[in-house]
Amino acid sequence: METTTYRDFWNRQASSPESAISAVDGSQSEDVVRHTGRWSAAQTLAALNISRSDDVLELGCGIGRIGRELAPHCGSWTGVDISENMIRYAGERMAHLDNVHFHQLERSDLAMLDDNQFDKAYSIAVFCHMDKEDLYLYLRELDRVVRPGGAIFVETWNLAHPIGWRRWAFEPLVWSRADQSQRKDVARNQFCTAEEFELYVSHAGFETLANFNESQSVQIVAGKELDAAQHASWLAHIEKNRDEIAYSALYAELFAQSVDVLFGTMPPAEMLSYIDGLGDTSEAALFRPYLLSLWEKNAELWGPIPGQKEG
Repeated sequence: METTTYRDFWNRQASSPESAISAVDGSQSEDVVRHTGRWSAAQTLAALNISRSDDVLELGCGIGRIGRELAPHCGSWTGVDISENMIRYAGERMAHLDNVHFHQLERSDLAMLDDNQFDKAYSIAVFCHMDKEDLYLYLRELDRVVRPGGAIFVETWNLAHPIGWRRWAFEPLVWSRADQSQRKDVARNQFCTAEEFELYVSHAGFETLANFNESQSVQIVAGKELDAAQHASWLAHIEKNRDEIAYSALYAELFAQSVDVLFGTMPPAEMLSYIDGLGDTSEAALFRPYLLSLWEKNAELWGPIPGQKEG
């Protein structure tokens, strides 16, 4: 197999700015990646109660999809990624910000970062592409670099949710039909149950404060060495902001429809009609441009977008 390391794989995925955007959100559109980045940044800001005095770490920053939107809200933002191509594009996209720093990762190692360097850390749509041994090793490293009293916000695919299971079932279906010599040995889609993911987090050294698992993703907020007052304060904050942190049922439904569109089991026009019937919701505002961007990429297969002139 030609691709043998995470770095090789993600550098190939990020061989151009367009392919790098596609690798992180599927769209190839700067406008769409800004939109999805704002959504994820808002979740993270709410989950971690980030302030302008916080030193914040993003594990697996990619092209800065989230970091570009989140960095203006914290004291310092550090992004780490396995791919130098991703980091280069992130640096270009975030060149206007003066509080950002980048480091290239070695596999499962944050040795370039100091103990207790950060107040908060997060990793979104990253652990789902790691072998579970690496997931756990990175969680242990996060425990090392986050300060006592700090917290992390992490997520991965939710195997036990119907949408997560449907997405997982696609993996063996593909490989049952593919040339086995072409099977990826790294950066495969990986899935956890809520209990399994929480087990990794707790054994890495963190105390789980919230485990949201009623969507395609398991989302965990966890604290490090919290005293009783800090623990109570975090729980109160999370309860107050849970609707801004956890994926909504409507988000999960639209995510499921987008998977069905990509897998060819739902016509894109059917999803577009459903979105247009939702009215003025934040989920519709997020998924409509995302769907249209996917449609533009797949116009030869899906046909023209309704109302859009051909040619």
